[in-house]
Amino acid sequence: MSQVKQSVGLGITFALITAVLWGMVPIAIKQLLPDMTPNTIVWYRFIISAVGLGIVLAVQHKLPSLSLFKRPRWLAMLIIASLGLVGNFILYSSALQYLTPTASQVIVQLSPVGLMFASVLILKESMRITQVIGAAMLIFGLVLFFNTNLIEIFTRLTDYTVGVLLGMCSALVWVCYAIAQKILQRRLAASQILFLLYILCVVLVTPISTPSEIYKLNAWQLGCLAFCGLNTLVAYGALGEAMARWQVAQVSALITLTPLFTLVFSDLLALFWPDVFSMTVLNILGYSGAFIVVMGAMFSAAGHRLLPRRSEKKSVLPL
Repeated sequence: MSQVKQSVGLGITFALITAVLWGMVPIAIKQLLPDMTPNTIVWYRFIISAVGLGIVLAVQHKLPSLSLFKRPRWLAMLIIASLGLVGNFILYSSALQYLTPTASQVIVQLSPVGLMFASVLILKESMRITQVIGAAMLIFGLVLFFNTNLIEIFTRLTDYTVGVLLGMCSALVWVCYAIAQKILQRRLAASQILFLLYILCVVLVTPISTPSEIYKLNAWQLGCLAFCGLNTLVAYGALGEAMARWQVAQVSALITLTPLFTLVFSDLLALFWPDVFSMTVLNILGYSGAFIVVMGAMFSAAGHRLLPRRSEKKSVLPL
């Protein structure tokens, strides 16, 4: 029993590490955007992640075999996943040019909802009533979060509207990556898939990036760039460890706390270093909306634990 508790405790710890790291990355990216384009930021993130994960897999003797991709179906899935991941990273970084880190993270919570519907349509998975309720809560929370900008978003194509649209596209493109990765996981481990994806993403982004922009960065920005690259590597590694030790639904629910971490970190940094970081400007409805978005995503991910189906209730009865 103590081993089980220890395993669960480690699962919670790794899931929290993932949420905290993902909560910090948009703040770091925001520091780079004045002197580096989104495409170049993404290129460096993939380079650092590919090298780091490649070293880890080589030490573990788990580098993936490419023989699987002689089959057109698996090669097509790998390309789709790569395009989805590249699109997600670039669109997300581009959205940060117009939005605060908190706003971008709140919009990204559309990703699990999109994945839910895509899984039903493409992978023929069943949809739970808790997922529908969670999705409705999330949409309602988004409306509250953007309450002061709703007229602007729906009536004028301002910079803020462009940022919101880019964030939404980032979330939707991520769904393509997630579905393709789910299919690829039938043949490869998650870390092996990510390694191949990182390499392909570097190839895809290289023609539209300008690596020489790194010479424009000061020491602080170079630190932020290194953090962004290592963040991708460590966060996904922690996520894999959390999944191995704790139930997927609980891990997914805990990770939905990411926007709240971003909100807290943004305000704390702005409080101590106002010349470098900006305070998140929200009214009471905006703060409520951020909380409801997180609760909606969390309920969608793990609500079935609170409201199990009849068949699930029967299955847990003593024999």
